[in-house]
Amino acid sequence: MLLSIPNYFSALHFLIWRATIGYLRNQRKADCVACRNLPITSALYMSTTPSPIKQTKFNFSLLLISLSFLPQLRQIRAMASEKETAGSGSAAAVNGGESAEPPQRKIALITGITGQDGSYLTEFLLNKGYEVHGLIRRSSNFNTQRLNHIYIDPHNSHKARMKLHYADLSDASSLRRWIDTIAPDEVYNLAAQSHVAVSFEIPDYTADVVATGALRLLEAVRSHIAATGRSHIRYYQAGSSEMFGSTPPPQSETTPFHPRSPYAASKCAAHWYTVNYREAYGLFACNGILFNHESPRRGENFVTRKITRAVGRIKVGLQSKLFMGNLQASRDWGFAGDYVEAMWMMLQQEKPDDYVVATEESHTVEEFLEVAFGYVGLNWRDHVMIDKRYFRPAEVDNLKGDSSKARKVLGWKPKVGFEQLVKMMVDEDIELAKREKVLVDAGYMDAQQQP
Repeated sequence: MLLSIPNYFSALHFLIWRATIGYLRNQRKADCVACRNLPITSALYMSTTPSPIKQTKFNFSLLLISLSFLPQLRQIRAMASEKETAGSGSAAAVNGGESAEPPQRKIALITGITGQDGSYLTEFLLNKGYEVHGLIRRSSNFNTQRLNHIYIDPHNSHKARMKLHYADLSDASSLRRWIDTIAPDEVYNLAAQSHVAVSFEIPDYTADVVATGALRLLEAVRSHIAATGRSHIRYYQAGSSEMFGSTPPPQSETTPFHPRSPYAASKCAAHWYTVNYREAYGLFACNGILFNHESPRRGENFVTRKITRAVGRIKVGLQSKLFMGNLQASRDWGFAGDYVEAMWMMLQQEKPDDYVVATEESHTVEEFLEVAFGYVGLNWRDHVMIDKRYFRPAEVDNLKGDSSKARKVLGWKPKVGFEQLVKMMVDEDIELAKREKVLVDAGYMDAQQQP
């Protein structure tokens, strides 16, 4: 039986109204704007009209009113769909199924976190969303100044994503205990007695920490994996261009090592321990053979920072002379902030491997002096004096890396050039010298402590 025009509109409106109210009730949205308004149309629908023509106009108006709610209904349906998805995810989690909760943060463990590289790597990983744990040695003096700007008290547990723990590479039990406790996804071994000249003075300690310390950490990771089955852990070992020693440049991953110091020999041992654990136990372990990398956070007894520190003090009148050793030694200098990114990239690959990280440019110590002093309008020859005590027993003449593998496989390349790096360091040390001069002028420091 065909419906009359008035009845057609009435039936169509009724179906739309019933579907709308039923859907909203099922979704418990009775307090929304659409639900508050729709009963009005219901009341209008239930009212009587005096004639078929008026009934037709009236029902047509009701139809338009109902259709006007369709955008709201679509929005409500989308919100309800999201709620159902979240609810089903929570129910699945309760029932042992897959959870809809966001994935947990990756956890990184860093040895040597208080050093130059450790501080830059910590910043990098925190920006990537990691939770970072660092192992530090006990000291009578605070040695966390490179981390102060990112340190948050662990009592603020919802904000503190960097945590520090006491341990030492000479203490195997502490390494295994913290690996078991922290359960890291990535381990970065950056800790070392890393001063080449000092390694001639304390060779036993250097070998114990740099070489055997790396072995202890590798074994702690291996035994943790064997006990827990957490085979996804990835390990990074910090190598050094000093391992190449007297081998002529350019030096790549296939260049033979010829170390010329206890530090370099210890790094060679750590390198081969890492290769051995990768081959023998299937550990995802990478060696990063990083050429010299500097920054304003470099220790003041390293030659680059020694120079820029002196430039700042000489510029403000706190120092007049700088004593140096071999000015013809040539090094491949890059920015530490760039190099920590390469460390992370190595551990994101499908297969573990070893990589040289370098700028592929080599500059002498004399060139470094020229750029640093020239940047502030000084002539380095007026201030630099040679002291033979700073010459090494066995010198490394020229280091220049071939990082083509890292550039091709990792997609890494340096962002900061040589002159930009030097000027960055000088700027920072001039500001430091100005603050120091305030203390000298106020009588809190003796400027004569420096020549």
